[in-house]
Amino acid sequence: MLSLLLLVVFAALWEAACRFYQLPDFILPAPSDVLAAAVTRAPLLFTHALTTVAEIVLGILLALAAALPLAVAMFGLPALERALSPLLVASQAIPVFALAPVLVVWLGFGMASKVFMAALIIFFPITVSLLQGFKSCGREYRMLFRLMGASFSTQLRLLFWPWALPYFFAGLRVGVSVATIGAVIGEWVGAKQGLGYLMIQANARLQVDLVFAAILYLSVMGLGLWMLVGRLERACVRWKG
Repeated sequence: MLSLLLLVVFAALWEAACRFYQLPDFILPAPSDVLAAAVTRAPLLFTHALTTVAEIVLGILLALAAALPLAVAMFGLPALERALSPLLVASQAIPVFALAPVLVVWLGFGMASKVFMAALIIFFPITVSLLQGFKSCGREYRMLFRLMGASFSTQLRLLFWPWALPYFFAGLRVGVSVATIGAVIGEWVGAKQGLGYLMIQANARLQVDLVFAAILYLSVMGLGLWMLVGRLERACVRWKG
């Protein structure tokens, strides 16, 4: 409720500033103009939003397919963790804007380059959070499972994975909330569909209200994914309350 109130206050101040200073729409449209564009241009926005959503969902699945086995392998093999950790950290220092043109050259102007870009951004927080979750497991529980003769796969299934679930979902929440960045950057560099492509086209025509409407759709999309992961977490981590 407080977040909604702050949003309303911010929009009211924005609207008042635009009306008082009579700012041109191509400089800064008022929130009412952005909402009008979001409603009247909804068919166009939905068409492009579906493409961006598909890129993000596929990017999340690709990131999960890579992050889960890698986190398990790094946890099970400390030497592998010591070897890969500096490389993973260094990979996050590379600006995604610099990689986007290269990925488009490698993977083409289709969906693949955008999916890979989204996966690249989501992959790191999931891997690091899950690995940290595995490592945070209590020493006494580890000792108990070892005394019972449990294999690593049994410990992973019955102890480490349930223990690390809250960490996993924390990383997934961070990942999905920024996944739109990767997809949109890929669309900016080269695409024929998607909200990022629409923003580039609208900006070139000085349709700034449509640009802000696309940003509004992206924000709603990111918030929706974040809330969806929260519901999944509550369903899977029942003991967290």
